[in-house]
Amino acid sequence: MKITIRQEKPKDFKIVFKVIEEAFEPIQYSDHNEQFLVDRLRKSKAFIPELSIVAEVDHRIVGHILLTKLKIKNDQHEFDSLALAPVSVVPAYQGKGIGGLLIKEAHTKARTLGHHSIVLLGHEKYYPKFGYKQADYFGIELPFDVPKENCMAIELTKNGLAGVSGIVEYPKEFHE
Repeated sequence: MKITIRQEKPKDFKIVFKVIEEAFEPIQYSDHNEQFLVDRLRKSKAFIPELSIVAEVDHRIVGHILLTKLKIKNDQHEFDSLALAPVSVVPAYQGKGIGGLLIKEAHTKARTLGHHSIVLLGHEKYYPKFGYKQADYFGIELPFDVPKENCMAIELTKNGLAGVSGIVEYPKEFHE
């Protein structure tokens, strides 16, 4: 199985929509609207084209990851970070390492672009394999009530979250 990881192109948008829809269809803890979120984020100021990445197997898109800008705010300061939302792999290709390849490529590309951290809401057993820790370890909170173990962050650079604390402020497209 030959896997190619590359930046998403506008001609991929319809296929990626279906990939995300198919990937999240069997997920119990989902509003099943992740594909619409990605469409909204592509049109937002938070969108970074280089951080919308697809995985292809035999020239067929089977996975996608998106990192977008967000802020972490406290009473005195505002910090830039990224949101990982979502990572998607169609069910027939899950468990083959494609999600991991997408995450690693997104980390590398984000670091290359000068970003220092990523925040996510996700599965507490999956993301720590890639270096994610509970967000409260860094003094970071999500703006809604979810289990602490599902709120995570990662430093892309040494001390990338040093001195950062506060509440995550997602782009408005997350709330539409």
